[in-house]
Amino acid sequence: MQRRLAAIVHADIAGFTRMMEGSETRTFRHLKTAQIEVWRPAIQASNGRLVGTAGDAMLAEFGSAVTAVSAALDIQERMAKFNDTIEPEQRMNFRIGVHLGEVIVDDEDQNIFGDGVNLAARIQALAEPGGIAVSRAVRDLVELRVEYTFVDGGEQSLKNVSRSVQIFHVHHANTAAPPPSANTTTRMVPQITLRFEGTDSAKTKHSFEVTLEKLMSRSDGMVIGRAADQCDFVLAHPTVSRRHARVRVAGEALQVEDLGSTNGTKVGEQVLKAGEPAPLHAGTKLRIGDVDMTLRHL
Repeated sequence: MQRRLAAIVHADIAGFTRMMEGSETRTFRHLKTAQIEVWRPAIQASNGRLVGTAGDAMLAEFGSAVTAVSAALDIQERMAKFNDTIEPEQRMNFRIGVHLGEVIVDDEDQNIFGDGVNLAARIQALAEPGGIAVSRAVRDLVELRVEYTFVDGGEQSLKNVSRSVQIFHVHHANTAAPPPSANTTTRMVPQITLRFEGTDSAKTKHSFEVTLEKLMSRSDGMVIGRAADQCDFVLAHPTVSRRHARVRVAGEALQVEDLGSTNGTKVGEQVLKAGEPAPLHAGTKLRIGDVDMTLRHL
């Protein structure tokens, strides 16, 4: 058994279970093609090593944080081109997490274990579909290409991790929110509370609320889901995914987007595609898995 410092890249596909239910053979074929034509060349180009695959998950290690992030960006850029060649409902949106930490190496099969691997997996779960999330350790060592930027995702409490971890999302520079200018007049935010309330099919009540001011202060929005350690709003229902949907303020509009959930998100009669936001208004009917909710302004 040996230990070494490594940059770990962990990824899986958002909504993979739903895709397999829709077309198992076609989804498997697309996954294998992506592994061969996208993942392996991108990892090799950055002098990394594909440690292994399990279902829709993949694990790779690199000698530096710089090459690991470079490979992650290469993968997402290649995947965007790959997705353009297949049907919209079969497009594979990978979440990628990158962390720098010590790993234990199994001499027999060269598999890697340890806190570094576990943290990379937890960080991956916080990434957006088709996006990349990294730890502070990676952020401090990497200078991105000019067209990309890091967006602070805040301190996160991760499952089975005793300390909070600060994460950063990698965004295109032209889509990231610009920092406030010294000459910018402070915007007055109305004192409005957004309340989401409703029931599931068993008539169990569910609700959560947030002030508009707090939601506007979160540039990356706030997440709805089943996992208390990964979400801002918890819906404890088996049809709700761990990280199911995100609400945010974009410009003057309140929006919701699906995060590749298994059982989907609906606004009125519109079924949302992962990563494609839809507007929310007072009185809007929002369905999260099997939970029907209505948005009210207080």
